Amino acid sequence: MTAKSEYRNRVELLQGTLDMLILQTLQWGPQHGYGIVQALRTQSGDVLQVETGSLYPALHRLERQGWVRSEWKQTESKQRARYYRVTASGKRQLASHLTRWERIVSAIGSILHGKPGEGEA
Repeated sequence: MTAKSEYRNRVELLQGTLDMLILQTLQWGPQHGYGIVQALRTQSGDVLQVETGSLYPALHRLERQGWVRSEWKQTESKQRARYYRVTASGKRQLASHLTRWERIVSAIGSILHGKPGEGEA
């Protein structure tokens, strides 16, 4: 696979989706940036590959909004890393994101699998 075709196959995330995915990942426990990237990649079956240029601005934004908190800790390999954890406010925000996401997925599914005239009053 060429780099160009690999780029075309990447999934473009809707605005706000990365925030939701990060918050969900942190529900599983505190994690450093590389761990978040690895969890997203693994849980998505290698479909979602978040670049650090997208991840860290999102983490900083989530921290400014009070949805995540961070602290410096030592990793298993004795390196210093910033670990992020979701806050109570972040958990509420995630619930709100999930509700909206499920409505969007349902609406898109209706369009993709529906027939013309379905859903009309």
